[in-house]
Amino acid sequence: MEENKMGSMKINKLIMTMSLPIIISMLVQALYNIVDSMFVARVSENALTAVSLCYPIQMILVAVACGTGVGINALLSRNLGLKKQKDANQVALHGLMLSLLNGAVFAILGLLFSKQFLSLFTDNPEILEMGISYMQICMVFSVGVFVQITYERIMQSTGNTVYNMIIQGVGALTNIILDPIFIFGYFGVPAMGVAGAAIATVIGQMVAMILGIVITKYKIKLVQLHLKDFKLSTTLLKSIYRIAIPAILMQSIMSFMTVFMNMILVQFSTLAVSVFSIYYKLQQFVFMAVSGITNAIIPIISFNFGAKHKQRILDAIYFSLKLASIIMILGTIVFQLFPEQLLYLFDAKADMLAIGIPALRTISLSFVFAGISMILCSAFQALDHGQNSLIITLLRQMILLVPCTYVFAQLFGLNLSWWSFVITEALCCLLSLGYLHTIKAKTILTIKEA
Repeated sequence: MEENKMGSMKINKLIMTMSLPIIISMLVQALYNIVDSMFVARVSENALTAVSLCYPIQMILVAVACGTGVGINALLSRNLGLKKQKDANQVALHGLMLSLLNGAVFAILGLLFSKQFLSLFTDNPEILEMGISYMQICMVFSVGVFVQITYERIMQSTGNTVYNMIIQGVGALTNIILDPIFIFGYFGVPAMGVAGAAIATVIGQMVAMILGIVITKYKIKLVQLHLKDFKLSTTLLKSIYRIAIPAILMQSIMSFMTVFMNMILVQFSTLAVSVFSIYYKLQQFVFMAVSGITNAIIPIISFNFGAKHKQRILDAIYFSLKLASIIMILGTIVFQLFPEQLLYLFDAKADMLAIGIPALRTISLSFVFAGISMILCSAFQALDHGQNSLIITLLRQMILLVPCTYVFAQLFGLNLSWWSFVITEALCCLLSLGYLHTIKAKTILTIKEA
């Protein structure tokens, strides 16, 4: 059995070598989300609105996939750190079973409730028709993204993140190539508009899923996946979801926040909803870079927590905080200097620029605070303090942010309402640092070195 580098490689080098491929793959992921919207925006403004209204549900779907993946990732890494090979294999097999079940559940929900959800926001028949088509296609074939993400987390648990970059890169490239073909109709393919964008997306996910299966089978030696060895364990499922549920809720909260924000913003105009959706797609370039680090440190900290390597845990946390802060500072500079150019990517006219420029400049002032909270939330999950992560995320994306935005919007208007992001992230950053101080004293420093 080959040695797991997460217990031996120098921590700074380990984080860089594990996080860089994930960052690149996530940036590619963000790119194809943006390309998707850029193509759809050129169909019509209603088409962009339809896709924007579907975005929260897509976020929930990905939240369930990634949140479950966090549970699989942390538990698998911990068992590898404890050298419990059979338990590690069972975690991976249970993860694959859960990905298939989750895909089936979302397919049913998409078929039954897409119209009811979209009707909450619009009665425009054109927007409804396009939105229902887009949402149903993405949800019915969601098994691709569920299985893909599970295989990515299995690879991350063994320190093999370069394969993640390859999988996501190929999936994203497939989507980018197919988008204009299916949306506008080239090479004999009929123009399908918004439905074409959805078809290109799910094909990209399926291609990535198949690639993940093949790479794991032939390249990942630390975990052996043989279906004949699968033994259903409710205890193991509870262990996975004890970590996964806070992670799912943390990522789902953003979706619910987007729904409530849309309800606040639609009072000003549907264009304000589109601007907010565009902002979220643009900020993914910055936030997904930090998410790449958080994806890397969860298995690193979990492995060393299981292996009782106290100093490696502390080194991983502090180096990640420095790295995330640098990324967020660079992101803030770009949003401050080039908001107009960023909005032009989406064919922005004068009325969109009037809303979008102050939005991008103001919200970007919160980036550094958000980066610190994101890193610490992932560290808390890896150390079995998922409840602290959940509290911070609830405050960041719902309990503080939504009421604050509503009050600011009512009292000061749309442009000043964006300051709610800065205030919320600053307060939650301070709380995260307070939690770090407590968890360091009670959990990390009490570890007896192996």
